[in-house]
Amino acid sequence: VRLQVQNVEKPLYRGTFHCFQSIIKQESAFGLYKGIGSPMMGLTFINALVFGVQGNTLRALGKDTPLNQFLAGSAAGAIQCIICCPMELAKTRMQLQGTGEYKLKMKNYKNSLDCLIKIYRKEGLRGINRGMVSTFIRETPSFGFYFLTYDCMTRYLGCEAEDSYVIPKLLFSGGMSGIVSWLSTYPMDVIKSRLQADGVGGVTQYNGILDCVRKSYHDEGWRVFTRGLTSTLLRAFPVNAATFATVTVFLMYMRSDDNLRECEPGPVIQQPSSL
Repeated sequence: VRLQVQNVEKPLYRGTFHCFQSIIKQESAFGLYKGIGSPMMGLTFINALVFGVQGNTLRALGKDTPLNQFLAGSAAGAIQCIICCPMELAKTRMQLQGTGEYKLKMKNYKNSLDCLIKIYRKEGLRGINRGMVSTFIRETPSFGFYFLTYDCMTRYLGCEAEDSYVIPKLLFSGGMSGIVSWLSTYPMDVIKSRLQADGVGGVTQYNGILDCVRKSYHDEGWRVFTRGLTSTLLRAFPVNAATFATVTVFLMYMRSDDNLRECEPGPVIQQPSSL
């Protein structure tokens, strides 16, 4: 977030690792966890929605094809925006609060919940849903590629419950799915972050998505749309590796009679929704 929204004329960070070092030096290790309350509150519901909607949509479509995997994933991505957008708004505002300060001299927000409450009181529902359209544009195709990639990877690697290497294969498949999904729509994530951070310093720069795209490109060139990509990919692989592997193994366990080795015969892991 900090790399995506920093002022190009007076940049605070030269890149991912410099940003990491600067935060620890200037704000202590706790600075790396600013805004953690928002994901902690929202990610449980988001993942429940995503995997539930994807599975039910795929069953409703009736046939397991790559296109249906993409459509089911896209439907899941679109629906979870109702939670994702306010959650990321609070996270963004909290992460930008007190930049470069070891101890916050002035706190606008005590925590993520307080942040959302104050935004709502000042701007209403419109303020809480700032960046909703850009979030929707990012998340819908992103989750389509997310589930499609995982399905293709697990089929290609031959992930079956009897395989002694099934866990490493699931981890690799999940990690690669996360990377592909972020690469597919990353420029829109930059725009979303800028729109949600807009007005933090009291000055509003953008009138909407197109205005943000135009001004960002005009001021910083095409590289602006890759700002923070390295940090995102470094995070995406382990996070999504853990997420997909955990969901898959849990469903395999729940649908077996006694243990993982007593799953139904045939290729067990075709896609996360049909376990």
